[in-house]
Amino acid sequence: TKKTTKKAAKKTTKKAAKKSTKKTTKKAAKKTTKKTAKKASE
Repeated sequence: TKKTTKKAAKKTTKKAAKKSTKKTTKKAAKKTTKKTAKKASE
């Protein structure tokens, strides 16, 4: 039972990490596109 809980915890943390990285990369991409768009329109 200890092994399975460890495995499950690892899986959930991996999933959470993937989700958070996806969110941050999306945010960063949005920021950079906004910046470049502003520069181009100037």
